[in-house]
Amino acid sequence: MPSALPIADPAPADGLVTPGPGAGEVPFGVYVHVPFCRVRCGYCDFNTYTASELRGVRRDDYAGHAVQEIRWAAEVLDRSGVPRRPVSTVFFGGGTPTMLPADDLVMILRAIDDTWGIQPGAEVTTEANPDSVDAESVATLQRGGFTRISYGMQSAVPHVLATLDRTHDPERVPLVVDLAKEHGLDVSLDLIYSTPGESLDDWRRSLDAALASAPDHVSAYSLIVEEGTAMGRMVARGELPAPDDDLAADMYELADRTLSDAGYGWYEVSNWARLEAQGGTAEHASRHNLSYWKGHDWWGVGPGAHSAVAGTRWWNVKHPAAYANRVLAGASPAAGRETLDDETRYVERVLLAARVRGELATAELGQEARGRVAGLIARGLVDGSAAVRGRIELTLQGRLLADAVVRELLD
Repeated sequence: MPSALPIADPAPADGLVTPGPGAGEVPFGVYVHVPFCRVRCGYCDFNTYTASELRGVRRDDYAGHAVQEIRWAAEVLDRSGVPRRPVSTVFFGGGTPTMLPADDLVMILRAIDDTWGIQPGAEVTTEANPDSVDAESVATLQRGGFTRISYGMQSAVPHVLATLDRTHDPERVPLVVDLAKEHGLDVSLDLIYSTPGESLDDWRRSLDAALASAPDHVSAYSLIVEEGTAMGRMVARGELPAPDDDLAADMYELADRTLSDAGYGWYEVSNWARLEAQGGTAEHASRHNLSYWKGHDWWGVGPGAHSAVAGTRWWNVKHPAAYANRVLAGASPAAGRETLDDETRYVERVLLAARVRGELATAELGQEARGRVAGLIARGLVDGSAAVRGRIELTLQGRLLADAVVRELLD
C-alpha cells in the first residue's frame, strides 16, 4: 500500500456512500492493513512504521482499533443502503501483519465474520516474513480460519537481500513453507527482481530456491525505485545503479520459462499458480487480488487502507495515531474519497483486466479499440486464438509491454 495518498474530495464524517448502479451485486472482500515493520526496507514506499515512528501509539492496541472500524463499517454500509453480502476473501497486508500476535489477527478475522459473515470456502490470507512466524503462530492462524500465507521471500541471494534491507535468513524460507503446508495452508512466495547489483544468475538461483519449496503460488515483481525512499536517494546520488530495463525483461522471461517448466501457469502479468490436473490455475490463484483486478467491492481496514464500494473509492488517514483518534471517536477514518464516473470505470476496467489472462472481453472495448486488436495480434502482443474466442490475452511479449498495450487500447 503506497504511502502517498491521492488528492480528491474530502470524506464526509459520517462515511455514507451513494450506491451506484448494481450496488451489492459483485463479491465483497475485506483488506486489513497492519502498518508495522521491524525495520524499514530501503525500497519500500508502503505505509509502514517502525517502533520509533509510532508517536505513542501502542501496537498492542491495533487489533481493537481495527475491530471498531469493522463494526462501524457495517453500520455505514447499512445506512447507505448497500446490501449486506458475506465476505468472499480477506487479506491481511502491511507492513508485516505477523508482527502482531496471531491471536490478534484471529480476533480481527472473527470480527469480520461476526459482522458480515465469511463465505464457506473463502480465501483468508496473511502476509508474513520468513522470520515473523513459528509453529505456534501458524497453528493459531490455521485454527482461527486462515487458509493461506504469503511469504516475503524476495530473493535467495544474501547480497540481494542486503541491498533490499531484508533481514531474514534465506535458509528459513523452506522451513516456514513446510510449516504452513503441515497445517494445510496454501503458500505463496513473493519475489522481487532487477534489484541493483542482481545478476541473471542471482535471479535464477532465487527462482530455483523458490521452486525447491514447491509453493502453490509465486509472485514476481520488477523492482520500482520510488522517489522519497532510501533506495531512491541512493540511486539519485549514484551510490546504487538504477535497474536495467533490458535485464529486467530477461529476468521476466526467465521467470516465466522456469515457472512454466515447473508446472505453474501465469494468470496475471506478475503472478503464477500451480497448475492442477485439468490445467487450470483457479484453485491456487490469489482470489483476493483477482477481486481487485476484476473490479469487485472491498472495505479496507486500517491506517492508509483504500476501499472501493458501490462506485465510491476512499482511503484512510495514514498515521496509526491519527487513525486511532478517528476510530476511538466514532468518526470516519477516511482522509479523502472519489466517485467513479463511467469513463473512469472504463479506463480502470481495461487497465486492470487486460493484465489478467482472458479476463477482458473484446466486446467490452470501444469501437476504435476493437479495431486495434488485429494490429496488436500482428505485432505478437495479443494472442490471436484467444481473440477469436472474444478475449484479450497477452502473449509473453505482450506481458513485457503490458502498459503499452493498455495505452493503445485506451487511446
